[in-house]
Amino acid sequence: MKNKVLFLGSVLLTATLAGCAATTINPNYSSANPELMFIGKDAPAEKPAEKLNLGSYCLNVSEKWKVDGKTPDGQTIWTKDSFRSAVPCR
Repeated sequence: MKNKVLFLGSVLLTATLAGCAATTINPNYSSANPELMFIGKDAPAEKPAEKLNLGSYCLNVSEKWKVDGKTPDGQTIWTKDSFRSAVPCR
């Protein structure tokens, strides 16, 4: 009986160590719209502010990238903020 318990304990320990030693799967970060989220060291290039003529008024649109955290493996998560304001057309 003691030999069976010792054998089963050894098998369980071996299986546990083998499972922990297996290679891990690299995470895959993706977005449905990659223009809104970016994973990487440096921020993507920002576009200059844009003025859109909407008929009776104009809309000033600017976009800025900001750090929004880190991935579990230490990469920086960048997200885009859009700022809109109504301005008179000239």
